[in-house]
Amino acid sequence: MPLIALTGGIASGKSTIARRLREHGAIVVDADQIVRDVQAPGSPVLDDIAEAFGPDVLDDSGALDRAALGTRVFGDDEALQRLNAIVHPAVRAESARRFAAAFAEDAAAVVVYDVPLLVEARVDDPWDTIVVAHAPASERLRRLVELRGMEPDAAQKRIDAQVSDEKRLALADIVIDTSGTIDETIARTDAVWSRLTAV
Repeated sequence: MPLIALTGGIASGKSTIARRLREHGAIVVDADQIVRDVQAPGSPVLDDIAEAFGPDVLDDSGALDRAALGTRVFGDDEALQRLNAIVHPAVRAESARRFAAAFAEDAAAVVVYDVPLLVEARVDDPWDTIVVAHAPASERLRRLVELRGMEPDAAQKRIDAQVSDEKRLALADIVIDTSGTIDETIARTDAVWSRLTAV
C-alpha cells in the first residue's frame, strides 16, 4: 500500500502526471481540492481566516474571496505564516483521513498525494516515494505566458514565490522530466507507474 507524494513547481506538468497515474488506477488525493474543501463556507477554518484577516476576505455569499486573501498575504511572510498555521493542520488531518479511507477500501491501492507545497508543509510525512515533476524555470515561465496568458512579470513572481527547484529536487526519489512534449511526459509517467507497481 504505497503512499506517493507528487510535487512540482507551477506549470511543471504535475497535473498531467497526476491524470496519467489516475488512468493507471492510482487513487489521487488532490491537496488543492482539500484546501478548498476545508475552507468551505461554514467551516471552522474559514471562520478562523475571517477572524485573522478581516471580513473583507469573504465575498457577498460568505465564501472565501481568494483574490482578496491573496493580496493580503502575498509578499508578507508573517501574514502567510499566520494563514498557514490555520490551514495546514486542517489539510493534514483531512488528507490523512482520505489516505486511510482509500487504503481501507483497497489495501493494495497506490495512493498519490498531489501536493504543490510538499517542501513547505509536508516533507516529514511518511511517504514511500517522492516524485517530482520538473521542467526548467524558463520553460515553466514560457508555459505560464503562452498557455495560461499570464503577463511575464506576474508569471515570474509566481515562480519566484515558490520554493527553489534545488530544494524540491533534493527530496526526490524519482524525477519526471517534463520539459519535452506531453507524450514524452506520459511515457515517462508510464515507466514510473511500472516501477511503483513492480512486485
